[in-house]
Amino acid sequence: MTRFYVTTPIYYVNDAPHIGHAYTTLACDVLARFMRLDGREVHFLTGADEHGQKVEKAARDAGTTPQEFTDRVSRNFRELAQQLDISNDDFIRTTEQRHKECCAELWRRMAARKAPNGESNIYLGKYAGWYAIRDEAFYGEDELTVGADGKRRAPSGAEVEWVEEPSYFFRLSAWQDWLLDYYAKGNAEFIGPATRRNEVTSFVRQGLVDLSISRTTFKWGVPVPGDADHIMYVWLDALSNYVSALGWPANEADPQGLFARFWPADLHMVGKDIVRFHTVYWPAFLAAAGLEPPRRVFAHGWWTVEGQKMSKSLGNVVKPADMIARFGLDPVRYFLLREVPFGQDGDFSQAAMVRRINTDLANDLGNLGQRVLSFIQKNAGASVPRPGAFTPEDARLLDAGAGLLAQLRPELAAAQAFNRALEAIFQVVAEANRYVDVQAPWTLRKTDTARMETVLYVLAETIRRVAIVLQPFMPSSMAKLLDQLAVPADARDFAHFDARLAPGTALPPPSGVFPRHQEQAG
Repeated sequence: MTRFYVTTPIYYVNDAPHIGHAYTTLACDVLARFMRLDGREVHFLTGADEHGQKVEKAARDAGTTPQEFTDRVSRNFRELAQQLDISNDDFIRTTEQRHKECCAELWRRMAARKAPNGESNIYLGKYAGWYAIRDEAFYGEDELTVGADGKRRAPSGAEVEWVEEPSYFFRLSAWQDWLLDYYAKGNAEFIGPATRRNEVTSFVRQGLVDLSISRTTFKWGVPVPGDADHIMYVWLDALSNYVSALGWPANEADPQGLFARFWPADLHMVGKDIVRFHTVYWPAFLAAAGLEPPRRVFAHGWWTVEGQKMSKSLGNVVKPADMIARFGLDPVRYFLLREVPFGQDGDFSQAAMVRRINTDLANDLGNLGQRVLSFIQKNAGASVPRPGAFTPEDARLLDAGAGLLAQLRPELAAAQAFNRALEAIFQVVAEANRYVDVQAPWTLRKTDTARMETVLYVLAETIRRVAIVLQPFMPSSMAKLLDQLAVPADARDFAHFDARLAPGTALPPPSGVFPRHQEQAG
């Protein structure tokens, strides 16, 4: 069986879950569900990043220990997954013992091996430079800006402070040519979209400097093997989650273990702000330890709200729970992946949400399903109609529905083009609506009931195919629609995509799936 391993980044526990976290997690969930329906064995990972200087300080400010603090706040991200109906197979926490053991072994293997220039991958030195606590990242002088208040800030807007301390370094400079070669030779799809690939390649070509990978000024982290005065750089710690969650290194020799079955990862989904860590540092760390890099890293864009950056101070942070409470879960899932090309930045507005729900879901898909199934209920014996010979018009619509799966596979599996996949599906929905208007079964009911049944069968069969391929995006709503078509639960995967509805099958009374919404002020 073909396997598929997809991951979200692990979310920093100091953050409150917002639309950006929901976006990343939902994208991975759609891929995981799609691949399962397509017959693949899937492992879908998300989790929480629980170490670092910010967590240590936040726990101290809260009057508790870092472990107690992370035990409490990591629940926020577990709850986010539940709110979004996420189908993850595991939730990794960097405070787990399995993760700490993985980090230590990864460090030992990196230290034991030589860099491409023949020198040690890890060496002890002294770090002196600019560090952003908020980003848990080091920055060069040329990357900083100085504000009116005289404070230096990173490209992210985070304040930086000058840090001087003993540090172990990873000889990243020696991996520059290897990385460029890796990007170029047969790995053109390693970084997506193309704009991010170009940015990362340009960054590496400008020259890499060795990376500080340990700290001594705080203690909340994974100790460096053999030197307890140091803890690992939080990004080396955090990135290791992708293999620690697979049981590495404990199960490395087990051909049936998760690591042997699922590594290298097929896709790391990340926000564009952390693409450098995943496409420069992470593959170099893995190669230095003798492990394969992931197959692909895709960096999506950011969401603004009503044209403004999300900010606590502006009070415009969009909470997924609030969106779901107002609009319903599946419409929220649909909107986030339909509204903007995945990989680009997007803007959230209540008006756009209402328009998308009313136009695509209530008017186009919802109305199609409701009027066709209601008509069948009243005029075709409340059962799947018996078709006669298909006309060219019938065949065109049936073929459009039948061709969806072949269109969606490359859009989702290869390109992560969620919006294009949804556009393709809703193009078929639009064709079905045009077809029903032209064929006018309400007129055929009076003049040619046999033809009426053929038209209704073509429509019901098209709705079935649309509902099957929309399951990854809107699982609950499509389950309701497939229930109304009497499609058995074990006939809803892609192996049954071409198994048409059986004429004469009794159908239950239909009910609306997508209610219309009114825009609210504020």
